[in-house]
Amino acid sequence: MKKRILLPTDFSENAMNAIDYSIELFKNEQCDFYILNTYTIDEFTMELTITKNLKELEEQSKKGLYKILERVSVTDENINHNFFIVSRRDNLLTAMKDIVAKRDIEMVVMGTKGRTDSRNKIYGSNTVLAMEKIRNCPVLAIPHRAIYKEIKEIAFPTNYRTHFKRREFQYLADIAKMTDAAIRILHVSDQNQLLDEDQKNNKKLLEEYFIGLKYSFHILHNNNVQDGLSIFIQNEDIDMISFINKKHSFFESILSKPMVKKLGYHSKIPVLTLHDFRN
Repeated sequence: MKKRILLPTDFSENAMNAIDYSIELFKNEQCDFYILNTYTIDEFTMELTITKNLKELEEQSKKGLYKILERVSVTDENINHNFFIVSRRDNLLTAMKDIVAKRDIEMVVMGTKGRTDSRNKIYGSNTVLAMEKIRNCPVLAIPHRAIYKEIKEIAFPTNYRTHFKRREFQYLADIAKMTDAAIRILHVSDQNQLLDEDQKNNKKLLEEYFIGLKYSFHILHNNNVQDGLSIFIQNEDIDMISFINKKHSFFESILSKPMVKKLGYHSKIPVLTLHDFRN
């Protein structure tokens, strides 16, 4: 069965790197890739100027998309891969949501930063919006320094407080299966305390959901989440991180903390954001 992957681009090197990464990640899968570019214009500009600028922006968008299409047709000779280009006058988030719904997209793959995003930020504003607002399919964010290598180790940090649903892990399980990767489930606690009954039950659910996959449980005591995750990633040679993002918790607990700027993993390890569909 074909996978349908959405690849947003602003024609930056970061966006192109995410496209290349996606092609390699799904090299053994039948895929339809939708490469999306959006453009907008200030509505307060004079009517004549709006018409002229819109034509120019539309031409630039289509020209850039055809260049990418030419490039991937040369670099990717996989007969199981099909590429479609979409040029849309719209803001990026609205266009992505619309295409995800109408094309039944299974995953969005995008760079962590675009052409205009600040170097001082770990994740660009468009990536943050996609991870937060696109709730009905996962978003895989590819750092600009990430070069595809065989995925062998995937970290899944959790406090076991979420009541997991099997369907929330579908895409993580798919990636683990197609890459033969092991899922390393990590619990980081700032105190040396045992799991309570609710946490034990949620841990048991994970054992049931990951039957047939390679997985293991890990715990780090006396660490905050950021330090513990960083230590684990370095020690276990992690290739990808995956989270279930209950609204805002992913960014509040990991990305928005000042301490994360000191960490090195975000510069080279892709992050797969899954969603709690009840939110």
